[in-house]
Amino acid sequence: MKIIVGLGNPGKEYEKTRHNAGFRVLDKVANRLNIDVNKSKFKGLYGSKGMLDKKVILCKPQTYMNLSGDCVVELLKYYKADVEDLIVIYDDIDIDVGSIRIKPSGNPGTHNGMKDITKKIGSKDFARVRIGTGKPTDGRDLADYVLGKFSKEEDKIIEEVTSKAADAILEIINNSIEGAMNKYNQR
Repeated sequence: MKIIVGLGNPGKEYEKTRHNAGFRVLDKVANRLNIDVNKSKFKGLYGSKGMLDKKVILCKPQTYMNLSGDCVVELLKYYKADVEDLIVIYDDIDIDVGSIRIKPSGNPGTHNGMKDITKKIGSKDFARVRIGTGKPTDGRDLADYVLGKFSKEEDKIIEEVTSKAADAILEIINNSIEGAMNKYNQR
């Protein structure tokens, strides 16, 4: 089983913001796997599909970013899944725009959604796919920055990066996280 959670904030006003990079990747994975992420449960929107020898569950928490752990805990309990079955996709200001970083585990860093997930599930031993959004260079408040939209130039880059991240997720599902790291941990 693979439970893939894309982090973001619900609502039209947040659709193309930096903080919703996880939702953007999850939408592409859902499209490629032909999974509708439209059922409401677990404090999120989800969809699932059986693939060969495993079940794939895709989810977008609807709790707003800082309470993402509420949704993830419910998903893991319902499916009786181990944290090793979990993959979380999210934005990361500590990575340049245009970069992807895949890791099998790690600390949440400064990301409040990831802090909430690791606290509530009691583990940091789950895969993560981080989408680089860069840091503000104009002195802007960090909260305003992550809730802001990408520039036109950045959005083109993010469109490509989110496609590559979706490819990386499929690589993890079909093969291994090590294979995805070798292929996609680059600019």
